[in-house]
Amino acid sequence: MTPDGKYVLTFLDAKDIMKVALDGTGHAEPLLRTPSIERNGVVSADGQWLAYESDDSGKFEIYVRPFTDVKAARPSRIPTAGTRPLWSRNGHELFFVALDGSLMAARVDPHGGAWSSESPVKVVEARYVTTGIRPGRTYDVSSDGQRFLVVKPPAANEASAPQIIIDTGWFEELKRLVPVN
Repeated sequence: MTPDGKYVLTFLDAKDIMKVALDGTGHAEPLLRTPSIERNGVVSADGQWLAYESDDSGKFEIYVRPFTDVKAARPSRIPTAGTRPLWSRNGHELFFVALDGSLMAARVDPHGGAWSSESPVKVVEARYVTTGIRPGRTYDVSSDGQRFLVVKPPAANEASAPQIIIDTGWFEELKRLVPVN
């Protein structure tokens, strides 16, 4: 979702980034449509920059363009191949998954209409599940940018697949355990 809550970004046919209005109309329009694959678009917290992955060079890399006028500017590229970009909440770091599965961070300076970034550094080793069957993001970062939510792969001796248990009746259980007087 864009920071102003007006749009959600998605991709069409796993190839082009679309912008869908959240005003109740459901109006969708292409944001990026090229012969290359563009996906996993995410807008910076200030609403100024769009980061996405593309295979324009022959391998997936992270690109950044001004969100305010995506088609007018030539994209900048993060100097390490990767996928699944995610902005830090303060907009000063761009996280992504390197091709070896490590989580990377590039310090960025997106101020004044210009774009620059430092060389990415590894922040989480490749021992977690950072890719999936689908090309979507499989991790998240805390609001302070210091902790990551990642999926731990099952141990080699685990016979069954990992499970997620969702308790939809937790509020009733809470009322039972802590009655209101």
